[in-house]
Amino acid sequence: MVWIPVVILVLLLLGVYLSWTAGRLDRLHARVDASRAVLDAELLRRSASALELATLGLLDPATSVVIADAASRARTVDDETRYQAESDLTAVLCAALDDPEDVAELKEEQPGLAEPLDELGLACRRAAHARRFHNEVVRAAQRLRRKVLVRWLHLAGYAPWPETVELDDTVPRGFSA
Repeated sequence: MVWIPVVILVLLLLGVYLSWTAGRLDRLHARVDASRAVLDAELLRRSASALELATLGLLDPATSVVIADAASRARTVDDETRYQAESDLTAVLCAALDDPEDVAELKEEQPGLAEPLDELGLACRRAAHARRFHNEVVRAAQRLRRKVLVRWLHLAGYAPWPETVELDDTVPRGFSA
């Protein structure tokens, strides 16, 4: 008869642990969704800043066309190729604005470029931080979902497997502070 309270206590503790784990998993999934939304917003802000810089008419025409084309594609492609288009925008920005001396010279020669260049630099850094944060949250959710009890008891329900975002978000060296 002594074992009945022990079994009840063990079942109660197991229930509390499973409830806590399910709640934690739910919160992680909500953070994944929120961080994905923030990442999407930051990528849109970056492409908008790049497009604004390209359409000012203060850069040389070839650079403006290439930046505008890459920024437009990053904003308008479908979800399947979006991250490749974002990586292409990064490559274009790095090719055009990777030399800090050239960027400083542009700011001196064209005073109207200082603010858009600073805004684009900030947008690039924010997008890179948002992607890193999103991937950290995704990895935390994946670690929890890999646990045996979570898988056996289907504590994740029908939530899709969280995926990291892999793209080149290198901030051009010309924007270094």
